[in-house]
Amino acid sequence: MVRLSLEELYKEVILDHYRAPRNKGRVDPHDVALERNNPLCGDELELFLRYDGDTLEAVGFEGKGCSISQASASMMTEKIQSLPIKDAITLAESIKRMMAGEEEGDPNELGDLVSLKGVVKYPVRIKCALLSWNTLLEALEESGKLERS
Repeated sequence: MVRLSLEELYKEVILDHYRAPRNKGRVDPHDVALERNNPLCGDELELFLRYDGDTLEAVGFEGKGCSISQASASMMTEKIQSLPIKDAITLAESIKRMMAGEEEGDPNELGDLVSLKGVVKYPVRIKCALLSWNTLLEALEESGKLERS
């Protein structure tokens, strides 16, 4: 039986989401679409959100870039799909704190998202991992849905 280290497991999760991204593609109709990029790495992301009241009914993304940015977008869309908006905001803020080294990140709460913690070892790549999360918060703010707790 082959045993993977935690770091190897995290890399596998990121590669899986990069190779087979979840929710990749436009959401039509959508309530908001926001395009952002990370010029440092060349990452590009367009995020599409459709609301059902105070819930994220549908989430999708298009873009290109490094494996970290694209995997992070895939993991984010998978995790926030059908979440109440306030929970998605709380999750995004938690991810940002984890990436800043301010908190550890609870694997039970974050699931696969905890694998992004490995990126902290490479400070130049943190912006890659946070592109989708920052775009989410901006999109919610632009559409008047951002209510920070």
